Amino acid sequence: MTHDLIRGAEGGVLATAAMSAVMLAGDRAGLMGDQPPKRIARAFLPGHRHRPKPGEGVLGAVAHFGFGAACGAAFALLHGRRRAPVTLGVAYGLAIWFVSYQGWVPKLGILPPIAQDRPGRQAVMATGHVVYGAMLALAVNALRRET
Repeated sequence: MTHDLIRGAEGGVLATAAMSAVMLAGDRAGLMGDQPPKRIARAFLPGHRHRPKPGEGVLGAVAHFGFGAACGAAFALLHGRRRAPVTLGVAYGLAIWFVSYQGWVPKLGILPPIAQDRPGRQAVMATGHVVYGAMLALAVNALRRET
């Protein structure tokens, strides 16, 4: 079980890096506004929840990779030792996107729900979560073969 958690967390970090590349490309294309991990970090730092704060970018990146690692560990643990189909990873990534951006993120007042948010940001975020899920399945499968 510990082995699965570690491999899943490693896969989650790799998948988060791939997802972050999608998010940065979306940002460069002018589709994002603020990056969601930065907005989430901002909301939890002291002071007004919607005003920029020192360190929010770094804290957002660290939290994003930590969340990605935790979700990767959960995926590996839930899936067990079988080979994870990429389609299952994609569905998992989209489920994380939906639960986060239709659920807890708007409930905490950080960003609006999907249908009310910037269309470009949510298109990029959905795509990023597809990439996360696909890369997570591929990474977990590859990391398990190494041992």
